[in-house]
Amino acid sequence: MVAKLTVIFFIALCLMVGIFLTLLPWTNFGGLVEWSDNYFLNLIVRTTGLASIKSVVASGWFRGAVTGLGVLNLMLAFWELAHFDKSVKTVEEGDARLRAENLKTN
Repeated sequence: MVAKLTVIFFIALCLMVGIFLTLLPWTNFGGLVEWSDNYFLNLIVRTTGLASIKSVVASGWFRGAVTGLGVLNLMLAFWELAHFDKSVKTVEEGDARLRAENLKTN
């Protein structure tokens, strides 16, 4: 049961991160500030004094790279969904192996 929940939470995490990273660079989620004009980016620019960081983050290349990471997360989530039983079995075997090692050391 714990292994199934672990895999389900991992799939949910991959889906959420994937959707977030895929869409955030290109859209304005719920009134959030523009991608290239946010507090943390402005703080980094002020701290380092490198104004070019802002133009790099605003570039299409950087946005595409972040979107690519999001797509990879989505692909991982769908792969885990397709191989759910195998993933659960792998988690259970790893847990059993850890328990056996702990018994040997104690």
